[in-house]
Amino acid sequence: MKSVWYVAYGSNLALNRFRCYLSGGRPAGGMRDYTGCRDPGEPSQVLSLEIPGGLVFSGESKVWTGGSAFYNPYAATRVAARAYLITTDQFADVVAQEMRRPAGGEFALALSAVAPTVETLHAMGPGRYETITRVGERAGVPMLTMTHGEPAALEPAAPSAAYLTWIAEGLREAHGWDGERIADYLSAAPGVNGIWDREDLVAVAER
Repeated sequence: MKSVWYVAYGSNLALNRFRCYLSGGRPAGGMRDYTGCRDPGEPSQVLSLEIPGGLVFSGESKVWTGGSAFYNPYAATRVAARAYLITTDQFADVVAQEMRRPAGGEFALALSAVAPTVETLHAMGPGRYETITRVGERAGVPMLTMTHGEPAALEPAAPSAAYLTWIAEGLREAHGWDGERIADYLSAAPGVNGIWDREDLVAVAER
């Protein structure tokens, strides 16, 4: 079965939060139960990395309230990420659940077919996470993430504390950052910059 690297940059930086997409469940602080993938198996490998681009928080999350994280590949900064080696079908089911579509449904099946062939980006639709972006490869396996089709045009919106708590947990797990460094990183992102107080960010990151 074909595999891809799913590159996470938001709350899925934290493995326990990502497991809700794989095997089902509700993440702490969230307001949604996930069904999980058709194959609930764990990633066969996990690695930490940085990719070119930037974060922007926008919209109104129905799971967390407040803005959600989006990847802007055109920003002249770096994004702290975590890559999970999973099957192509698992990746398709993760994206489908993000868009509140059924795992194994028509959308997921279509994405499974095109994901391995994505060279730069591929829009599955106009939804907020329906654009698949290739950010590199490792050992010949494509590294893919999902984002908005026009991330640079998104209107910034402040994320909730519950959402940032999961991102902070993932940054500690993946990159070993302390609260101060996490606050510095997040405070540069539109939606956080100028809205969240730095001391409050440090407090959230150190929970």
